[in-house]
Amino acid sequence: MKNVGQQMTSGALSGLTSTMALQPFDLLKTRLQQGDSANHRNVSILKATKEVLESNGMRGLWRGTTPSLMRNVPGVAMYMTCLTQLRSVMASSRYFTVPPVQDRSNASHASVLPKLTNTGNLVAGATTRVAVGLLMNPLTLLKARFESNIYAYQTLSGALASLVRSGPTELLRGASAASLRDAPYAGIFVVFYEGFKRNAFLIIEPSSSSQSSILHSASAAAAGALATLATHPFDVVKTKLQVRTENQYHGFISTVKTIWKHRGVRGYFDGASLRLSRKVLSSAIGWAVYEFILMTIWT
Repeated sequence: MKNVGQQMTSGALSGLTSTMALQPFDLLKTRLQQGDSANHRNVSILKATKEVLESNGMRGLWRGTTPSLMRNVPGVAMYMTCLTQLRSVMASSRYFTVPPVQDRSNASHASVLPKLTNTGNLVAGATTRVAVGLLMNPLTLLKARFESNIYAYQTLSGALASLVRSGPTELLRGASAASLRDAPYAGIFVVFYEGFKRNAFLIIEPSSSSQSSILHSASAAAAGALATLATHPFDVVKTKLQVRTENQYHGFISTVKTIWKHRGVRGYFDGASLRLSRKVLSSAIGWAVYEFILMTIWT
């Protein structure tokens, strides 16, 4: 697992596939989480969908696809590659390596990724996700604002120029909330993904890469659901920070208080169903594609 180029290519294809298929989920989630500027009430999924369709037709559901691709293709490639490389390094340490056991999880079609203890997977997932997230935050911000209907961006270049003119502080807007979301999400995801895979391969021994991909997809979907539910409030705070311009949404603590004031506990779960659906599907697609390509093309 030393070839960084192979892992980057596999990760990029994974990000491309999941982004193109699932962009409507991201767009509608952003619309729900931004809320109604006039009365601070959230917008229903049906109302948000109707507004998009009436304004721009079916194409409107894919608004923001270009900045999503700009963020997700290199972002997913970097995340999966760095995660695999870090896990490879950590696997050589006696603190994180898994004791060798003779079970079906070591079958030729099981997985080509390094195996670590739960602690190792938690540390590797959280560290890698936060590092890549901070690096990609300007593109994440651009993606969120382009999906929102608060900003009258007409072109991607115009939106990017507007962000750059705002200065470096604005480019890191929402980074703290994103880190608080990403660290536990990635840590939880990797721990459960590897755990579900290990148990699945103990029960079912795959005889082909295609069968392995089905198990990888199911394991990733289950892990994505658990990690999403545990971290969704931070995603809501991040979106508010990145798309709302009112003073009460400047700063992490201020945003948390404002959501509580106007929406209560429910406000921290705005868009949860869409994010859950999106994360389950993107995890299932992304990790299945990533491992399948590594197993079938690069080995």
